[in-house]
Amino acid sequence: MKSFAAGIGLALTLVGAASAQSVAHNNGLLTDAGGRVLYTFDKDEAGKSNCSGQCAVNWPPFAAAADSKAAGDYSVVAREDGAKQWALKGRPLYYFVGDAKPGDSNGEGKLGLWHTVKAAQ
Repeated sequence: MKSFAAGIGLALTLVGAASAQSVAHNNGLLTDAGGRVLYTFDKDEAGKSNCSGQCAVNWPPFAAAADSKAAGDYSVVAREDGAKQWALKGRPLYYFVGDAKPGDSNGEGKLGLWHTVKAAQ
């Protein structure tokens, strides 16, 4: 289901029976409903996260409920530990632990492997 959020662009609610997550475009970047910036990891494969252990501590997955279903360009990826994670066009989405407040994008370009998701992606 799609809705428009005044002043921030397209917002999409991704739904699972246990919870719902929302994404929005804020200042040209993809964020969650709270304005926290989302990232992709160059070492991921289409539909597969390659970030686990300490990597997932520093880059927490954008979690999906176990029963979440694909919606538009968004899909659900099964992680090694059995948890579910949202992906955009097959690319798993993450937060960065170094982002202290909504709108922070301190993870952009980290290690040359981490990238904010631009609104046009």
